[in-house]
This record gives sequence, C-alpha cells and structure tokens, in this order.
Amino acid sequence: MAIIRVKNLLLRTFIGFNPEEIENKQDVIINVEIEANISEQALLVDEPNGIYNYKIITKQIIDLVQDNRFKLLEVLTKNILDLIMLDERVVWARVEVDKPHALRFAESVSFEMEAER
Repeated sequence: MAIIRVKNLLLRTFIGFNPEEIENKQDVIINVEIEANISEQALLVDEPNGIYNYKIITKQIIDLVQDNRFKLLEVLTKNILDLIMLDERVVWARVEVDKPHALRFAESVSFEMEAER
C-alpha cells in the first residue's frame, strides 16, 4: 500500500448558485489523499507498469472541475471522490475542496469526504 497526496491543486470553476457565482469562475483548492495498491514488482523494477499514476488522476480531476458547473461544494467534492474510486487499485481516498473567500470574514470554506473499499 502507498499513500499518494496531491496538495493545493488550484483550479477555477463555476461554483455556487448566487448570480455572480453563476457568471464568474472562482478559485477552488483541492487536496487529495489516495491509498492505492502498488505491486511489489513495480517497486523492484522501477517501471511505471501497473503503478497508480497520480498524473493521470490529476488530469482527470482538472478536466472534471474546469469543464463543469457546480452549485454545491459538496457535489463537487463527491464527484472528485467518485472519480478517484473508479480505479480498483484505490483502497481509500479523502478529498478536501476549499472555496476561498466564500464567507466575508473567513479565509475559506472547505468540504471533505472520504471513501474506502
């Protein structure tokens, strides 16, 4: 088993349901932890075959976030988590999505979810 972390992935998307949020993209900051099965053979030969590729899942997350609109932070977070869990090698995952400046007197609001097989 291995833990892969993607930290502070900064993306822009339509998130929210207020008029200005529907019209303008906003920043979201995504943090992901993924526990995945990695074959001993892959570690011995130092080759990417059979390894859980963090670059591929990160690109998929980017596409999901930037190509869609979300009213709720909760739905965005769940969609990212569901995408990660599609790969059978994933044993456990946690996703946190921050929406900076969502509240007037707070740095950000975040929502976190996790899933396991």
